[in-house]
Amino acid sequence: MSDDTIRLVTIGRIIRRRRRLLIVLVLVGALAGYGASLLFPPRYTTSASVLLPGAWEERELQTEAEIATSSVVVDRAATALGWSGVSGGELREKVSAKATDGNIIKISGTSDTPERARRLTDQVAQQFVTFAARIVDDNTDPEAATRLQALQQMVEQSSRRITELADAAGPGNTVESVQTRTDLEKLRTSLQDAMTKLDQAGPASNKANMVVMGPAARPAGEAPPTRVQLIAGGALLFFLLAVVGHLAAARMSRRLRAAPEIAAALGSTVLGSVDVPGGRRARRPSGRGPRGRLRRLLGIDTRWDVPAPRVSGDEAGLRIRYRRVCARLRDLLPGARRLLVVVPEGDEIARRAAGQLAAEADGDPFAGSSSRGCPALRVVGVSVSEPLVPDRGDESGALVVLSAGDWTAAELAGVAEACADAGHEVVGVVLADTVRARSPKRSAGRPADVAVPALAVGDHAKGGSR
Repeated sequence: MSDDTIRLVTIGRIIRRRRRLLIVLVLVGALAGYGASLLFPPRYTTSASVLLPGAWEERELQTEAEIATSSVVVDRAATALGWSGVSGGELREKVSAKATDGNIIKISGTSDTPERARRLTDQVAQQFVTFAARIVDDNTDPEAATRLQALQQMVEQSSRRITELADAAGPGNTVESVQTRTDLEKLRTSLQDAMTKLDQAGPASNKANMVVMGPAARPAGEAPPTRVQLIAGGALLFFLLAVVGHLAAARMSRRLRAAPEIAAALGSTVLGSVDVPGGRRARRPSGRGPRGRLRRLLGIDTRWDVPAPRVSGDEAGLRIRYRRVCARLRDLLPGARRLLVVVPEGDEIARRAAGQLAAEADGDPFAGSSSRGCPALRVVGVSVSEPLVPDRGDESGALVVLSAGDWTAAELAGVAEACADAGHEVVGVVLADTVRARSPKRSAGRPADVAVPALAVGDHAKGGSR
């Protein structure tokens, strides 16, 4: 797994084999999201738009948006609202403004109820318009206003003079007088239009006439994140964390899977592999107590990253692998009478395989013979954390039986060192794997699950620990 590319089939295997644990974690995540929703009360948000007539540059619009959320505007809104226990500083965190297209400042307010959110937004928009108009009035140039007033007076004087000239031109009995009166009226109209445009082009007239485009709408729902969103987000977060945690743990795993790596860690060679009927359930450890029951309840008592067990053959096909291992032992140790079989504690597959292998060795018609028979096998369990192997008696070596993918190189090296300390040479390694039964009916002959001898350590034992 450490060198494999993460594929969808891997994630599917996690979901399929860890569904109980994932369901529990999803429920825990949903509860965490619900708890978070209790810490954050529901919020409602609404908006009001303020129109800024005239020509505005983008930086000026940004400035107006900053003014809309300034402390002066928000403090005035807080005073006008008169909410007990709510200061302008608190309201400023609940108010935002931004410039949009069309010279519009969009002011948004957030509160714990729809009505308070609407009132807050309307009040801030009104205070912003009032404050902006006052700024424009205060910043108007006095000299420019004086010059504009003098110009208006001159226009009024010119209009009166035009009236006098029109009266002096006569009542319009002649063509010349009519033409003169017409030209004078056109001049009066041009002067009035020029003054009107001058008033409209003035800075105070443009930028003081901000308009609130209607009251804020009452919020129809909560502002995100809502309680439902927090619950769903918590469930999804815990699910993703569980999947990522499984992938990270598998990628960082140092358990050996390949036969050459296992043989190298034990300093020996692989004599063969044998099959143990029972499928993936056979890999469940025999742990008891509350912790074991909890692991079985959550479905984490079996490995998820092991491949699906293949379908087994018939009974004869299963037994032939054990016989081949016995034949290799006869060829490897022709004069041996007894052999120690070392099984790591907790490896249920290896324990069952060692029992079957010992039964096959006992069933050899030449068992115990010094020439042709398979050596008698004595099965012992060894703890990988503190390996302890019985002292050598009349055994001719040690045979290690284990399942691939369950042990690290350091743990296997500790078992090999314990064998060496007890005077046993590791003569070979046998790998055990699980298979699924092809049919629920057992074939005739020797049953699949034979009695497994108890794993015990001799009275005079010595060994090393790593």
